[in-house]
Amino acid sequence: MESKRNVPDYFGSMVFDDQVMRARLSPEIYHSLKQTIRKGAMLDLSVANAVASAMCAWAVENGATHFTHWFQPLTGITAEKHDSFINPAPDGRVIMEFSGKELIRGEPDASSFPSGGLRATFEARGYTAWDPTSFAFIKGKTLCIPTAFCSYGGEALDKKTPLLRSMEVLNRQALRILKLFGHLDVTRVTTSVGPEQEYFLVDREMYLKRKDLIYTGRTLFGAKPPKGQELEDHYFGSIKPRVQAYMDDLNEELWKLGVLAKTEHNEVAPAQHELAPIYSSTNVATDHNQLTMEIMKKVARKHGLVCLLHEKPFAGVNGSGKHNNWSMATDTGVNLLSPGETPYENAQFLLFLVAVIKAVDEYQSLLRLSVATAGNDHRLGANEAPPAVISIFLGDELSAVLEAIETGSPYAGAQKQKMVLGVDALPRITRDATDRNRTSPFAFTGNKFEFRMVGSSNSIACANIMLNAAVAEELRQFADTLESAEDFDKTLHTLIKETITAHKRIIFNGNGYDESWIEEAVEKRGLENLPTTPDAMARLLDKKNMDMLVSQGVFRESELRSRYEIQLENYTRTVKIEALTMVDMVCREILPAVEKSAAHLAAAAADKKSAGISVSGYETRLGEKLSALMDEIDSAAEGLEGAIEKLDSAGDVTAQACFIRDGILPAMEKLRTPCDAAETIVPKEDWPFPTYGDLLFGV
Repeated sequence: MESKRNVPDYFGSMVFDDQVMRARLSPEIYHSLKQTIRKGAMLDLSVANAVASAMCAWAVENGATHFTHWFQPLTGITAEKHDSFINPAPDGRVIMEFSGKELIRGEPDASSFPSGGLRATFEARGYTAWDPTSFAFIKGKTLCIPTAFCSYGGEALDKKTPLLRSMEVLNRQALRILKLFGHLDVTRVTTSVGPEQEYFLVDREMYLKRKDLIYTGRTLFGAKPPKGQELEDHYFGSIKPRVQAYMDDLNEELWKLGVLAKTEHNEVAPAQHELAPIYSSTNVATDHNQLTMEIMKKVARKHGLVCLLHEKPFAGVNGSGKHNNWSMATDTGVNLLSPGETPYENAQFLLFLVAVIKAVDEYQSLLRLSVATAGNDHRLGANEAPPAVISIFLGDELSAVLEAIETGSPYAGAQKQKMVLGVDALPRITRDATDRNRTSPFAFTGNKFEFRMVGSSNSIACANIMLNAAVAEELRQFADTLESAEDFDKTLHTLIKETITAHKRIIFNGNGYDESWIEEAVEKRGLENLPTTPDAMARLLDKKNMDMLVSQGVFRESELRSRYEIQLENYTRTVKIEALTMVDMVCREILPAVEKSAAHLAAAAADKKSAGISVSGYETRLGEKLSALMDEIDSAAEGLEGAIEKLDSAGDVTAQACFIRDGILPAMEKLRTPCDAAETIVPKEDWPFPTYGDLLFGV
């Protein structure tokens, strides 16, 4: 049986990876393809034809009948159009063929994908272009070829294209810095990511009884159950058999696709879990995370479960995030965020470190808006999620090092001495010299940074695009300064010192959940607090942000404006669907249930009176309470309906998003409150859908 095989026997078995290419391609073709992958060299059509032929033969041998250019449009999910390998043969039969032209470029209909005004609906043409840096794979009976997606005019209509651009920009600027430190053997710097994926599992039969989960992915109603996550007994607890069976199948499916699924455990909230992979290049990690989310949902159905990836599926318990662990490394195997043991290694590490600090401070709004969605707005700042204010956690040791450099005072570490970078050795900074700060949005954790604001359903592409671009911009400025320096060591020391002084406001090692921190961050430090998607997205069009992204070549101005439109349009449509769902559930399920309960109570009271039995005070009060709640629910539902009617006439996409924030969401909360109160007094058998207690403890 397949599941009893050793993992190494089937790991990557559905991937056209390096091992398969080496075995199936001639040495010349293999070498040419590797040059394209490593250095971005042009791919000759003859090479593409040879690769396509080998890829087709391998795929057919593994049961594939179709191929698709697998891409990531601005919907936030992946897209694919399947074409079969069949071609007519002279004898009236068919042969299975796949050409280099089909491998390199496809032409899906682009008219219905979000474009933010880059194209009209009647302009249907779009192009997909093969990304050879991410391996092709077989999903079901289809060979999936990772591709970029652009318009007829060359504008990026996807998330992969700007991600690849940002990785190239960072590579170019990091190489300039490394050359100054004498690393002439380094030819490429890549960013690596390990995204930890949080999710909820609920019983499918219960899920199908809740319209809110079906239509929106989150519960729009739900009274708090007697037990939630207060005891924290679910966190790292024993995994239930049904969940373990799901995890086992999930791992096997992911391992076949070459996804390095490593860690699995229960999270803090009941029914919440986490899967974490081993690090891979940012581009591959992004592809793999999109695959992971798709496979998680698919496998859940096999087990009678539903995987919820919404950032806040349940009020009052933890939301789900996706911790984006980010680092930079050379093709010679050096992690640039890992402190070294010699003076120049220490100085090099500190230079890259302060580049990240400066980038996060100067472009904090870009990082915030990169994770801005309607779902994530509910999560940020609540229950184990970082606040909407960006700050960096460095820990006591690194903070002390930077303070010593800034003030010129002795570092109170292993060697108490003043540090002149490039001359005196910095005491070795151990990888785990500090505790982890789970309240920090952007925390240094030994040899990487963990960006914890990414939402569980988000593509990690957006966050990494902004992070790569911002760090590349700071490295560019540093390289310009150091390349023209007459005294490299002195200039280097001054540069690091001045950068620390100018940007230390972004460093905060305390409790990010504390309200006093938000006050300090905004009022005393001048950091930005952008609590909602409309607040955050407005900053994308700031001249400073646009100038940096356009000058780096990561985006065209038209692409940025389109993304602004798309994000706010998605935000508005998402919340509008939620609001319409609330009204539907209230009118067709909740109000009838409350009315039925009140009617039963009134009928029982009437029967008692007719029999000469007095009605208790409890019955009277309960009847009055139900009657009052019905009126409150009805009034709030009318208020929400009225707000929805006003939405379409609110103005352009910006005005509509602001109306959602200021008008629709408060009306939704006003409607939810009496509905949740009614749930606590209507008999369970009369309540129309499963409760929080059912969902959270029903697996």
